[in-house]
Amino acid sequence: MFFEPGILGTRALMYMDIVTLYFAILPFLLGFSIYQAIRNNIKLHYQSQFFILAMTIGMVLIFEIGVRLSGGFVEYAKQSPLSYDFLLLFLVIHILIALMAVGGWIYLIISTYKSYQNGTIENSTKHRKIGKWIFGALTLTSLMGCSIYLFLFV
Repeated sequence: MFFEPGILGTRALMYMDIVTLYFAILPFLLGFSIYQAIRNNIKLHYQSQFFILAMTIGMVLIFEIGVRLSGGFVEYAKQSPLSYDFLLLFLVIHILIALMAVGGWIYLIISTYKSYQNGTIENSTKHRKIGKWIFGALTLTSLMGCSIYLFLFV
């Protein structure tokens, strides 16, 4: 199923379409979760953040396994009208931003949970500030990932 033609009408395989669609809606999922915090529904905010993080890691795993089994980036890049050097540089920047964003996201979730367990959690401006940066970085990562899909398959 995952290695059959995708549903978006491009040359991409099904797994690539699924992962791309997920990352296209990720900023909206994060926005919903952040809205819950703004409404002071902290429990739903934390649960949704944890769920979205788990889904994101799952999608990255599906993507990585799929790319490895279907020939890798080099094979996909051969089909693109864009230069390999540009695609590779764009991919490296995308990966660096994604690693920092997800690393920061995991840090924020764990540190906030520890604060909650210690009874020291409050409406922290530090938490909001880091959260805004992570939201921005994850949104940029999603846009870049969707752009790579367009570069390679459209």
